Amino acid sequence: MKKQKRSENTYTKINTIFLRDKNNIIMPYDELVAPEFDWLRNCKFDADEKIDGTNIGVVWDGHHVSFQGRTERAEIPKMLNERLEELFGGSVNEELFEQKFGDTKMILFGEGYGVKIQKGGSYIPDGNDFILFDVYCVDTNTWLTRESVEDIARTFNIDVVPIVVEGTLNELIDFVKTKPKSTIGTANMEGVVARPIIE
Repeated sequence: MKKQKRSENTYTKINTIFLRDKNNIIMPYDELVAPEFDWLRNCKFDADEKIDGTNIGVVWDGHHVSFQGRTERAEIPKMLNERLEELFGGSVNEELFEQKFGDTKMILFGEGYGVKIQKGGSYIPDGNDFILFDVYCVDTNTWLTRESVEDIARTFNIDVVPIVVEGTLNELIDFVKTKPKSTIGTANMEGVVARPIIE
């Protein structure tokens, strides 16, 4: 779950469900990180595929486009930066941003993935790419709906992380335990990011 308040234009950390040991390994699937997960256990969730990459923010400041990593100071790998320039750089894309958002400040959050990013070579053997997962309106301090995120993805002709399963937390846990394949390339799915159907 994401907090609404933020001091920087960075994506907030999303909790895992289960506690991990000192080596960052999930302990037996029984000890929850927080009591609210137990309270939410029977609610219905949509779960997107979690891509094993690096967090990227495509920032529209109302006039220009820029890119940032997990934090505003993080360095973006060269090959990925070139791909971001292809997808969002240049005057044509700047006009698209202006037509879509005007002078409203927006951040398109996604995952940069591919060669030399985490274990991303099994997604793309010879390059880098970007996939959208969330959009944040800075001016109104709001997250856009899934429908709006998909609409923005179509506008910029980019991919959006797919919803791979819907169900209760227990059903999502059972799904992840089957070790499903990613929807991209030959990778195994890293996991899922779950959101309550009614947030």
